[in-house]
Amino acid sequence: MVKNNTLGSEGEQLASDYLKKKGWEILEMNYRFSRSEIDLIASKDDLLIFVEVKTRTNTSFGLPEEFVDEKKAENIQKGADHYIREIDWKGNIRFDIIAIIKKRAMEIKHIEDAFC
Repeated sequence: MVKNNTLGSEGEQLASDYLKKKGWEILEMNYRFSRSEIDLIASKDDLLIFVEVKTRTNTSFGLPEEFVDEKKAENIQKGADHYIREIDWKGNIRFDIIAIIKKRAMEIKHIEDAFC
C-alpha cells in the first residue's frame, strides 16, 4: 500500500509540474470534501479545471485512465460542487484526467473534458 501511495504522490507532482509548464496555476492539491478527493484543482485563463491523476507502472490491467469509473467521476463532481460554492466561482469548469505510465521514460497523457 505504501508503494502505491508513493507512486500516486509522485504522479500527482509530475502532473502538477506538467501543467505548470503549460502555464496553468495550481490552486489546490489533494482537495478533500466528505468522501471526495480531487487530485489537482487548477486554473487557466477563465477556466477552473478539476484533474484526476492516475499513475501506473504498466498497463497489464488496463490504461490508467480506465480506472476513472462512473462512481469516481461522481465523487469528483461532488467535491467540485463544494469547491465552486466555497470560492463562489461563476466561470466555466472542466474535468480532466492525466494518465501517467511510469517506465524508463515517463508517458503523460492529458485528456481534456474527460467527463462532465
